[in-house]
Amino acid sequence: MKQIKTLLIAAILVLGASQTMNAQAKTAHVDVSEIMTKMPAMLDAQKQLEKLSATYDADYKKMAEEFQAKLKKYDAEAATVTDAVNAERQKEVQDMQKRIQDFGQNAQKELQTKQEAITKPIYEKVRASIQKVGKAKGYQYVLDGTTLLLADGPNLTADVKKDLGF
Repeated sequence: MKQIKTLLIAAILVLGASQTMNAQAKTAHVDVSEIMTKMPAMLDAQKQLEKLSATYDADYKKMAEEFQAKLKKYDAEAATVTDAVNAERQKEVQDMQKRIQDFGQNAQKELQTKQEAITKPIYEKVRASIQKVGKAKGYQYVLDGTTLLLADGPNLTADVKKDLGF
């Protein structure tokens, strides 16, 4: 009877241990930011955004220079023109200043929208590659390496880069 009890306890322990082993998920990590910053498509996207930003900056600078020139001219002529003309010029200067501010805000919003539009498909491609590599290697969870406190498991960053072709 005692042997049956011992055998039963041993069987329960073996079954419990195998359940625990099966419950452990295979995890790996990948550094998405490293992939994104070194990916050729992302580097091209950054160049596009820099070019667009330079265009907006040039336009903004041109508008600001015109504003400063007009302001300087109006200040120099303020004593020689009537109060009605000065009031009209003041309104014109305020309108011009508002247009410049609006242009700056709109340019910033457009740059942000363009950045999101360009980077979203790139990120989706990286995400799909991570899933593909993770599944091919038998991992149930792949964590982004930039948010890990401990990354003791396998690093799939090189495998994902290889899958993406760089």
